[in-house]
Parts: sequence; structure tokens; C-alpha cells
Amino acid sequence: MTSFVSHTTVDCRSAFALSEWWKQVLGYVDVVDDPNEAGDEECMIVRPDGGHRILFVEVPEAKRGKNRLHLDLRPGDGTRDEEVARLEGLGATRMADRRDEHGPGTGWVVLVDPEGNEFCVLRSEAEIGR
Repeated sequence: MTSFVSHTTVDCRSAFALSEWWKQVLGYVDVVDDPNEAGDEECMIVRPDGGHRILFVEVPEAKRGKNRLHLDLRPGDGTRDEEVARLEGLGATRMADRRDEHGPGTGWVVLVDPEGNEFCVLRSEAEIGR
């Protein structure tokens, strides 16, 4: 017997605001028949094909320290650097730059979302094949 991941949960201060931000980042949508609204303490978003889900849950305490678990994003279109620029335009903040650390054209960039949760942007599939 094994288990499967139902969804990823993110503790946050504002479930609605953070779910709206991540919808822009990932192209996710609200759950059909359960739209997220301002003031909701829990907001679920889902990949448009019904796959992976992320649940944002409001908690009273602020984030402290480094995430023990984080998302690694791979651009669906374009390059890693184009995606980093897009995400910074949406309000992500660069925390660390690990590009070219293991040779030219390698590595990733560590960003944080508006509540300080770290995530990484990897090279696109096209860049890996180069």
C-alpha cells in the first residue's frame, strides 16, 4: 500500500491574496464550483486539467527561516531567464542566483513570493537539451 499527494498546502497570512498571485505564476484556476473570495481563510487553486492542487491556509504566525519544502518551477515556454524576469515583474524577489554555478548554462534562480516563501526557477526543457 502507498499514499499519493492530494495537494500541497502553503501556510500564509492572506490566503486569497497569495492564491491570486500564484494563479498568475502557474496559470492555475479556482476549483470549479468553489471560487476563492477575499476574506476566505482557505483558498484552493488547481491546474486547469484538474491535476495538482495548492491549498493556501491562513495562520496567525509569520514565516520564519528557510522553507523546508519548496516548489521548483520549470518554464513551459521561453527560457529560465525570461521566466525569472516575468515573475519579478509580478512581484517575486530574487533571493539567490545559482546560474552557471556548475558551468555555463546551468543552474537556477531562487525567488520568494510576496509572503517570503522560497521557490526556484530551473532551466526550461529546451535549455536542458542544448
